[in-house]
Amino acid sequence: MDCISGYLKEKMMPCPCQSSHNYADCCAPFHRHITQPETAEQLMRSRYAAYVLHKIDYLIETTVPAQQNLLDKQSIHEWSHTAQWLGLTVHRHIAKIAPQHAQVEFTARFAENGVAHEHRELSAFVQISGAWYFIDPTVPLPTMKSPCFCGSGKKFKACCGQFFK
Repeated sequence: MDCISGYLKEKMMPCPCQSSHNYADCCAPFHRHITQPETAEQLMRSRYAAYVLHKIDYLIETTVPAQQNLLDKQSIHEWSHTAQWLGLTVHRHIAKIAPQHAQVEFTARFAENGVAHEHRELSAFVQISGAWYFIDPTVPLPTMKSPCFCGSGKKFKACCGQFFK
């Protein structure tokens, strides 16, 4: 497929993030590193679309840098490919829960082995040097008295850790 036909396909394809926009005008520019999400909600939606479209490197790159080497790329790859992605609902976006932090509450729907599942989550995000990152609670977090991994200079408990008590 050449670039023009690929672009036309993306212009016609609804974005998997359920934004009601086409993929080319929604998450594709993030996935291609043309631009960065301006909000935590855009990042969360683009991450969901990355699962649907198997863009594993994007999922890793948009996790807090200090956590990236803790992620199991093979497991993420397998889940992305074996799950049937059924949809996303964003319930709320708290844009500035703290100066560099935001939260997004969402439900991701998917099926595994023919069984439908819903995963509801209140995710935490941190902005580092102007870019938003997902804070992954499934990998080890710093101890509460450690310096925060976002580089704020604060203790983890007073910064990113406040969302994981």
